[in-house]
Amino acid sequence: MPQQRNSTGSAEVPAGPPLLASRLTAPAPPQPMLWRPRLRGRLDAGAAGALTLVRAPAGWGKTTLLTAWARAADEDPPAWVQVEAGDSGERLWAYLVAALRGVVERPPDGPAALPPVVPLRPDQLEVLAAALAARERPVRLVVDDLHRVTDPAVLTGLEFLLRHADGRLRLIAAARTDLPSSLHRLRLAGELTEIGPDELAFTTDEVADLLVAHGVPLPAVAVAALRDRTGGWPAGLRFAALAARGQSDPQRWAARFGGDHPDVAAYLRAEVLAQLPPPARELLRRCAVGPAVRADLADALTGRTDAGPLLAGLARDGGFLHRDDSDPPWYRPHPLLADLLREELADLADGERTALHGRAADWHTDHDRPAEALRHALTAGQWDRATGLLLTHWPELVPYDREPPDVPPPAPPPAEAVRRDPELALAAGAERAYAGDREAAAARLRDAVAAARALPAPRRDRFRRLALALELTLARLAGDHPEVRRAAARLLATATGPGLPGVPAGAGLPGTPAGAGLAETPAGVDLPVMPTGTSPPGAVAPTDDDPRTGEDADVRAVAGTALGLIELAEGELAVAGAWFGRALAAARRAGRPRTELVDATRTALLLALAGELSPAEETARAALAMPPCQGWSSRADCGYAHLTLALVALHRDQPTEAVAELAAAGAAMVGASSGAATVGAAMVGVVSGVAAVGPAMVGAATAGVVAGGGVVGAVMALCRAALLRDAGEPAVAIEVVRRARDELTGTRATPGGELAGEGDRAGGGELADRLLALEADLRGEQGDLDTARRLLAERARERDPVPVLGLALARVELRAGDVRAAGHALPDWDAPGAADWPLSVRLATGVLDAVLARRGGDERRAGRLLERVLDLSGRHGYRRVFTRAEPEVRDLLAAHLDSGTAHWPAVSDLVRDAEQPAEHGPGEPQRGPGGPERALTEPLTERELTVLRYLQSILSNVEIAAELSLSVNTVKTHVRNIYRKLDATRRREAVRRARALHLL
Repeated sequence: MPQQRNSTGSAEVPAGPPLLASRLTAPAPPQPMLWRPRLRGRLDAGAAGALTLVRAPAGWGKTTLLTAWARAADEDPPAWVQVEAGDSGERLWAYLVAALRGVVERPPDGPAALPPVVPLRPDQLEVLAAALAARERPVRLVVDDLHRVTDPAVLTGLEFLLRHADGRLRLIAAARTDLPSSLHRLRLAGELTEIGPDELAFTTDEVADLLVAHGVPLPAVAVAALRDRTGGWPAGLRFAALAARGQSDPQRWAARFGGDHPDVAAYLRAEVLAQLPPPARELLRRCAVGPAVRADLADALTGRTDAGPLLAGLARDGGFLHRDDSDPPWYRPHPLLADLLREELADLADGERTALHGRAADWHTDHDRPAEALRHALTAGQWDRATGLLLTHWPELVPYDREPPDVPPPAPPPAEAVRRDPELALAAGAERAYAGDREAAAARLRDAVAAARALPAPRRDRFRRLALALELTLARLAGDHPEVRRAAARLLATATGPGLPGVPAGAGLPGTPAGAGLAETPAGVDLPVMPTGTSPPGAVAPTDDDPRTGEDADVRAVAGTALGLIELAEGELAVAGAWFGRALAAARRAGRPRTELVDATRTALLLALAGELSPAEETARAALAMPPCQGWSSRADCGYAHLTLALVALHRDQPTEAVAELAAAGAAMVGASSGAATVGAAMVGVVSGVAAVGPAMVGAATAGVVAGGGVVGAVMALCRAALLRDAGEPAVAIEVVRRARDELTGTRATPGGELAGEGDRAGGGELADRLLALEADLRGEQGDLDTARRLLAERARERDPVPVLGLALARVELRAGDVRAAGHALPDWDAPGAADWPLSVRLATGVLDAVLARRGGDERRAGRLLERVLDLSGRHGYRRVFTRAEPEVRDLLAAHLDSGTAHWPAVSDLVRDAEQPAEHGPGEPQRGPGGPERALTEPLTERELTVLRYLQSILSNVEIAAELSLSVNTVKTHVRNIYRKLDATRRREAVRRARALHLL
């Protein structure tokens, strides 16, 4: 066998087959190339560790990302190895050694010629590891398509090099599957950086940039829709951009782009479905009868018993099958893959598809999911079941989510079946309304009314109630608030016995003339309408065990929820809260968990906005534990619960929890297309001080504001702006608030099919006032006092101003140095009506009142005011009102400790955590009356610090000794040492110096 000498000339080895240079060089990236800095940053950070794994299925841009990153390295570019299918272990080692030798042995005056290489023997691994360890700088090795490695010895060898190269080998790998078992140790050791489909997915801004690069710019709405349809999948977006070039109307074409596009379908079949084992592929096809599936539902559809492991395995690699965090989990395919699977489902025989829908209807009925059961029953032609579902579950068929299921609609029931059973047309209308198809739902309602002319009286009364409920839903879908009120009044009129007890004043239920509503429809029928709160002639009030009791509770739950939603959308928080509270009680009485969830989550948010943090948190957590929060069917409602918890965490000054809940709320209510994950990640970075905030953060922080709209956008903006202010980014915070306020107070325009009270823009109300106050406060904090005053203008100077605006003006005047004007602007938080203020506003007003009293020299009054604020805030755990208030609040709290308080532990913690005055920063001594405090020349011991904390209490030395289980003499010795080190002669002076030095 011919021999050849290696590049170092140190040994002779057998010659191997030639190596392809193309497999040792990063390939040329596709053009046009979109560089994504956020992913480059992730790779740069990951390459500082032992292993970075870019893991995603086909088409997620793994190779493109690594190619762009490798080619951007001006100095010390990484070594590159492309793994091919069928590579033996020896062949692959030949490439790995060649790539590493090309880097390790590169001469200083330029790149070395590729040496002839043969497969590496196992006993040579130590030689290679030693050569790597001897390098001054680490070697970065990129291995593309690591999942193609079939020889375990190769992976074991790589793991050996990572362990023994003294940190000089950094492996960056791209794969379609999870880590091989031999590399899992790195995950456990915290030496692994993973970049998955969620990060590889294009954000909305990146989609817009990609389309511009391809010469097909689209409006923002079309860009967001395309991002939704593709799920940010890079290959799908590139297919879309390439195909849109030849379209006369790219915007209209992009709206119809889906998995049935020939290029997309061919790619998914070849690279995704063809790679699956036949049982898994067939499972996905049969489960395409619905938008999401659970393991037991999949078993019911396929007759299998192993659907759970199959689904879990498919979801493990992410990208094309998403798993939620419920127990048991739900699975949902990628939107484009779902299109293709439904196309393949259509290849089944008609009878087979009908049987699948029948099984799905059975499962959803048995699991109390009537909306899905109704759709499957109608698709399967099970007319009696569809009617029965409407009659028994109609309140749970009212839509509240903004995102209808993306599934084909069932065909309208045949006319003969509707003539025989008019309620069947109502069921079909309810199904279409639930899917957001208002026109089709209205057509089914007209069919039902036309067929109901000859109904007997008892059945006609029941039909009217169901038809009025559908009318109410259609009014909500149209965003017609006056019609919602009228429809709710007509529905409430069908309740027997007394009307809603304690209907809130101003709830807006105008009187409705007889014959209104259905009688006005073109195909109307003259059905009797009873005045609100009355019973039919001769009716007997229902008792608790009367079936009508449950029916009336259903009516009150549905009508009350609808009225609460429109009041919430219009910013009437108190009225909305009253409606939701009554509807929640009715839904619980009727046993309607879906309606209960809607009312509970909105009630929780309104409690948090009112400042009742403890009941808000309790209500939100209970809502998240409800069955409807499992899966994707009620994501928006669960998002309200997460938003509530974010607001609670903010008031308790728990920024990490607030950011996490904000991210969860954004993902649920705004959707992935809005960049909710980006917002959450960016906000986490802001709070932790890791991520820098710049113009990109403005887009990320405001993405949810625009997309969420209304109350959701306003509350998210309040939370985000507060966190940004804390992170030292007031300009970004101001932009967030400004955009949210413009959105909230804009002209209300609800697109057809979107639910009123969910995504429409409200007319302002209390939340607009809070946003205005926050913007003025932020501008005043930055010294822009004139703009702050101009924002508040006349509204805060009215005879009876809105409390939050009066508070904002008082803060502006205080920052201007005018204590008298601040006191005049500050609203009276002792006034008779102050108990109805939001508690957070009342507490902040009380704290500012105490500050003003201290500024005026009345220390005693300041202490009394502060104690009252502490009394009010105690059970709810308020902290932010103290820790993020005016700088002198910390000194006020410290003085309150000295004078005595019933809240000593809480005040002690607040003193420690409160913001420092602007004159000195953290870690610096505070300036006292005699000039700057002198730093300690001798540090306090741990035991002395413990005793020091007790010195700020009213305990004597004897009592401190008892608390610490020490002798009195020992305590006295510690006290003497504390006085000496703090240069103090008495207890109060020592405590003052300790606080100035941030020891307390």
